[in-house]
Amino acid sequence: MSAFGGNADCRFALQMSANDPYGHHPHFQRYFDPIRCGAMKRREFITLIGGAVGWPLVARAQPSRAPVVGWLHSASAGFTVPLIAAFRKGLSESGFTEHQNVSIEYRYANGQYERLSALAGELARRPVDVIFAGAPPAALAAKVATTTIPIIFVVGLDPVAAGLVLSFNQPGGNATGITMVTGPLAQKRLEILRELLPKAANAAMLVNPNTPDAVPELRDVQAAAQVNGFKIVTVNATTAAELDQAFKGLADNRPDALLIGSDPFFVARSEQFATFASQAKIPAIYPFRESADAGGLISYGTNIPNAYRQGGILTARILKGEKTSDLPVQQPTKFELVINLKTAKALGLTVPPSLLSRADDVIE
Repeated sequence: MSAFGGNADCRFALQMSANDPYGHHPHFQRYFDPIRCGAMKRREFITLIGGAVGWPLVARAQPSRAPVVGWLHSASAGFTVPLIAAFRKGLSESGFTEHQNVSIEYRYANGQYERLSALAGELARRPVDVIFAGAPPAALAAKVATTTIPIIFVVGLDPVAAGLVLSFNQPGGNATGITMVTGPLAQKRLEILRELLPKAANAAMLVNPNTPDAVPELRDVQAAAQVNGFKIVTVNATTAAELDQAFKGLADNRPDALLIGSDPFFVARSEQFATFASQAKIPAIYPFRESADAGGLISYGTNIPNAYRQGGILTARILKGEKTSDLPVQQPTKFELVINLKTAKALGLTVPPSLLSRADDVIE
């Protein structure tokens, strides 16, 4: 080794003391001789010390970036509070916690589906690592906005027929998710109405024609109506004002029964629907239990929060490196029948024991 204070020793001392500007590091005190080190060329010294000090700063300036999930929903923030909680639960079960190792960018259409294209474009340009799309309008908007960012959806319609995926088992492309099969379940709801109201001859179905669910759901209901001896009248509503008009028309015409479409615009107004049906004395069946919990007569369908929890789990799998094309579309295996006996009594209806025995939940 060269004599203490040689240029090599000076470099070594400076490197060892890069995080010790006060000279307490033992290597600094052993190898640094102020006279001989002072003889180093000024440019060499400045270059060395500048580089040494920069090393820890660079290391600190490059923390690993938390992945970002884009949350795109057709409804409002208030309506989706329990759905966000379920989604976060699915993420956390898979090792991701918001504000710790994953960030979520939220975008809501508030029932104005025409806004979804712009909102999906915002998330695609950010860009996020994966887009979670709640309800068919949001899923289709996300699919148009990007062909590269992975998309996880929760929808009610057939995702193959809608063009979201190529097949259930091999989705292809950049999207996969969960379907709640609301179309086929609409047939089952009509069968439940027939059991509850054996003398009913006609029923109205309230739908939002702006949602992709409307056409296939109506088609399935019309097919089931022929088998169950119902005449179906379609009532459309796309805005709050049109909904008020629809309620007025239904109250005037008094159908024997009412079926509510599975559109998020309607689900978000569960209490309003339940109040109207009760005041108009019209027995109504709904696609999700949120409506029965809010005072609706009866509901039959999948559990929405559980679907969103599964969506969180699928999103986590994408964040861990899996591809959407390798993740089959999931379908529900359990459907909930919820009966509100309090509402049935207010309507003067007696629920058959056969129906009560099959109910997953009875609200009294």
